[in-house]
Amino acid sequence: MFTGIIQSVGAITQVAPVGADMHLSISTQSLDMNDVQIGDSIAVNGVCLTVVSLGNAYFEAHASKETLSVTEGLQHAHPVNLEKALRLSDRLGGHLVSGHVDGVGEVLKFESLGECWRLAIRAPHAISKYIARKGSIAVNGVSLTVNQVSGDEFNINLIPHTLEHTTLKQLHSGDHVNLEVDQIARYVERMTEWATPSQGRHNE
Repeated sequence: MFTGIIQSVGAITQVAPVGADMHLSISTQSLDMNDVQIGDSIAVNGVCLTVVSLGNAYFEAHASKETLSVTEGLQHAHPVNLEKALRLSDRLGGHLVSGHVDGVGEVLKFESLGECWRLAIRAPHAISKYIARKGSIAVNGVSLTVNQVSGDEFNINLIPHTLEHTTLKQLHSGDHVNLEVDQIARYVERMTEWATPSQGRHNE
């Protein structure tokens, strides 16, 4: 599990095909790796990856064909948001993020609102029902609050601190981003399904 509070901006430096999969080398920049071991999880642009090798200020991970097919940004070298897995003693500064991307969204607008910026994204229709005004969503691994929702489109206001400490400042219209919806919305949907009249038939 993660919180969506980015700990460092690193970079994918090498991508090597392994059949239909990819082997990644990722520079960690300022991320403290002293407590990281092989087998630990690190979120890379919101995608939970397992550390398979450690080096001086970098780690390596393997991305499967399935992971590559449902995410964005692991196929080429570029800056990425990094977050180590949550410990039970850590503060939950953002919201609970699993690192399992629900869908890839498209950036519609990224425009200045003075000191802040407005980010407009179109989500895949299948996950739009989980996105609510004032709810949480992870965009490329960053925990953010939804300001407005209209159909499949939603808006987020980004403060200078978020832009300074993540890769979101590099976004442009037409870019694609990894989206993970708030897990609470999924649990609510599941509980609602079981609360329908058909529930009684399970007890007959």
